[in-house]
Parts: sequence; structure tokens; C-alpha cells
Amino acid sequence: MIVRSKPGFWDVAFAVNGSILPRIAPHLVAIALISVLAIFAAMEHPGIFARISAVPFTLIGIALSVFMSFRNSTCYARWWEGRELWGKLIIACRSFARQISTLEDDDRRVLLRGLCGFCSGLTARLRGEDEVAAIKPWSEIDVASVGPNPTNAVLNQIGLHCLMLMKRDRIEPIHYAVLEGQLTALSDVQGGCERIASTPVPFAYSLLLHRTALIFCVTLPFALAGSLDWWTLLPVLLVAYTFFGLDALGHQLEAPFGSEPNALPLDAMRRGIEREMLALLGERDLPAPIEPRQNVLM
Repeated sequence: MIVRSKPGFWDVAFAVNGSILPRIAPHLVAIALISVLAIFAAMEHPGIFARISAVPFTLIGIALSVFMSFRNSTCYARWWEGRELWGKLIIACRSFARQISTLEDDDRRVLLRGLCGFCSGLTARLRGEDEVAAIKPWSEIDVASVGPNPTNAVLNQIGLHCLMLMKRDRIEPIHYAVLEGQLTALSDVQGGCERIASTPVPFAYSLLLHRTALIFCVTLPFALAGSLDWWTLLPVLLVAYTFFGLDALGHQLEAPFGSEPNALPLDAMRRGIEREMLALLGERDLPAPIEPRQNVLM
């Protein structure tokens, strides 16, 4: 996730780090070269593009802008839903930790470190990394019994430990039901995150937008070169920057749990949970919070 203060004039005019420009720079260079070719053709053969009117491009540009805005709104909704789910995860972890504050230290250690293992496993699962390796530092997990979903196995292990506490009369049945409610909330969060991660925006929907934006930006110079000469580069590159930039930004927001600069900072949120759980266990040597690197928080 991009972390920057409110941009001033210098940032708006010249900031590259944290912007979408590096991702779309090759596209802009290609459009600039096509524009130069169109300008030279118009200068060598005046009137060659006289029949190409700019009016259709105005109408197409308006329709494309509306279509692109709708797609970006859809992608941002996915991004925001992912952030809401991780907010619920943080709340459930804090609530669970508070509700077991009266247990013995050994039991609290098993349960709170289990929550850390669940968060680490979920982060790895959503990013396509090794779940078992992410869970092992926090929770003793039998690799042979985890099945296809090690993260859920950790949650099941926590639930079994709570059930054992109830059977041994260390907690009341109503206390167990409250704890089970928090585990159910964590399971809901995992299911919601998996739904977002495994259900991308339909490919045909995105492909239509990519092709339309590309065709529009490639043909626009030929409609303007005859009347604007070298000034053609200014509106063409501005339009290309806007369309390609919105397209690339939507692509990043579409996958909120990925490793792109505009993805959610799962590592930072996971580390925050780990610090809180370890602090509740009385540990003082806490892992350092994850800080932004070059204005990007992962």
C-alpha cells in the first residue's frame, strides 16, 4: 500500500515513486513513437489525415471513461472489502485474547500463539506462499494431518484446545460458546478472503477494456496530427497516461492481497497482531513493526 503525506505541487508534478507511471512507461513510449510517426506523415503529406475527424474520438473517449470508471469502482470495492475483512480479523483476535485473560499462562500461550500462526498462515495462503512454513514458528502443527488447508487446521486446533478446557472444567460452557463465536468470525474472514482471491474480475470484461483503450490511444494521434503538428504529443500522452494509468491501477486493486504497491499491507497488519498477542503474554522483546520502504507498506 502506498503511504505518503498529502502531495504538494512538487510531488504532483515530479513524484515517480508511489505512482503508476513506472508500470505504464513502456506503453507511453510506444504511443509517443506512434504519435511522432503520425506527425511526420502529416508534415510530409499534408491533408493525408484530413478525413479523420476528432469528433468520434470525443464520443468514444467519454464512453470509455465511464466504462473505465465503473471497472475501477468494482476493483476498489474488492480492495475495500479485503481491508474490512482484515479489520474484522484484528477485532476478533483482540476480543479472543481479552476473553481468555483469566486462563493459566500455558493455555493462553498456546491459544495466542495459535492466533499468530493463523494470521501468518492466512497471509501466506492469500499470497501463494508456503503456509506450513509460515505457521511453524508459532504453532506446533502436524504436517501430515493439515490436509489442503493448513491455516484452517490451526483454527481447528485452537478450537479443540478450547473444547479440552471446557471438558476439564477450566472454562464454563458459556465461556466456550463465546470463544467459539470468535473462532467462527475468524473462519468467516478466511472464507471471505479466499473468495476474493479465487474469483477475479471476468477476463472478457477486462480484455474488452484493454483493447478499447489501446485502440483509442493508438489511433488518436492520426486524428490530431494534421491540425496540431508537434502539439499532438501533449493531448495524446495525457489521454494515454490517464487511460493506461487507470487500467493498471484497477488491475492492482483487483488483487488486494498481492504484492503490488497498491495491494493491502498484509505483512504490516499481521505483524501488528503478533506484537499485540506477544505483549499480552508478557514478552518484551517484540518483533519490530514493519515500516514503509520507499513509501510502500507491505
